[in-house]
Amino acid sequence: MSAAHAALAAALSLCSVAGASAAADAAHGEQVYSRCLACHALAYDRVGPHHCGLFGRIAGSVPGFDYSPAMKNAHITWNDKTLDRFLAAPTQTVPGTKMTYDGVPDAKDRQDLIAYLKGASRSAACVH
Repeated sequence: MSAAHAALAAALSLCSVAGASAAADAAHGEQVYSRCLACHALAYDRVGPHHCGLFGRIAGSVPGFDYSPAMKNAHITWNDKTLDRFLAAPTQTVPGTKMTYDGVPDAKDRQDLIAYLKGASRSAACVH
């Protein structure tokens, strides 16, 4: 193997290690989700709407839940990007939302929380 090939192989292995360390940690995300439990649950509505079926759902669309007009008119479809933006600053992302929580300021915590919510949506708690 030439020196150039060896250097390329080393660089690629470093990139894969860096990518692995940046991967979402759903177990940590579950710990972050404990902050949400004062108002939310996976499978049933509380002060806030349930989180089962969150991904792909239009904001303000859980039947029977009393959303703010701001959330009903937010025109957001929940996915990784929109959820990350909302969780970072809920009242700035949807001014007038009833959600008074200041958000999750740490990007890694949000990434892990989103990974947890994705996995939880496939769990027995959400799959009927």
